[in-house]
Amino acid sequence: MQLPEAKEKAIMQNRHEVEGKINQAKGKAKQKVGDLTHDEDLIAEGEADEVAGKVQDTVGRGARKVGEAIENVGKAVKRG
Repeated sequence: MQLPEAKEKAIMQNRHEVEGKINQAKGKAKQKVGDLTHDEDLIAEGEADEVAGKVQDTVGRGARKVGEAIENVGKAVKRG
C-alpha cells in the first residue's frame, strides 16, 4: 500500500529533526541517571542537552516547512 504524497512528506524528517530528537532523549536519560546518582552536574547537563535538542528539532522542522513551501510554489508555477 502506498501512502499519498502529502502523508509521505508529513512523516519525512530531516537530519536536524532526527538529531534533535536524539539529543532530547539523551538529555532526558542523563537527567534520570543524575537523579538516581544525585549528580547535580549530570542533571544540568541533561537539561542543557534536552533544550538544545528541542531547538535543533524546531530549526529542522522550520527548514523542512520552508523547503515544502518552495516545492509547492515550484509546482504551482509549472502548472501555471
